[in-house]
Amino acid sequence: DQGTSGILIFAKSEDVQFYLKDNWPTTIKTYYAIVHGKLAKKSGKISSYLTEDENYVIHSNDDEKGKLAHTEYEVLKETDKFSLLKINLLTGRKNQIRVHMADLGHPLVGDSKYGKPTTPFKNLMLHSSTIEFTHPFKKTRVSYTAPVPAYFRSMIDFNY
Repeated sequence: DQGTSGILIFAKSEDVQFYLKDNWPTTIKTYYAIVHGKLAKKSGKISSYLTEDENYVIHSNDDEKGKLAHTEYEVLKETDKFSLLKINLLTGRKNQIRVHMADLGHPLVGDSKYGKPTTPFKNLMLHSSTIEFTHPFKKTRVSYTAPVPAYFRSMIDFNY
């Protein structure tokens, strides 16, 4: 997602791209998100099929149309208005976290596409924190972490 802060992974060759794609299920992708409200369940797994319409909007459904997506979440901290979540992205579909959180009734803060159409928040509160994968040449596990930006930390005081 364009508004997401943090880590991106790029392949510098087609061979590496195919390797990373083939090994994507073993890649660990950890995110932090700030959502509106307090979640009733403090941890869980969301699974649905995601489809994209002609306006490039992703929709969630349960009728096996589209691509299956799995998202695990855990509430780390709450305020009166917001919740800080740690998210383990088990698949990695377009807008997956944003759609799944909106499905729960807790859209991401700053998300005008899947959340509140008019939002006073200028930043999407979604941060790609850590990625761990098997290196394409060394064949060893590597992990990279990006610090959470200050504007993100200012919403909910946390030390992750």
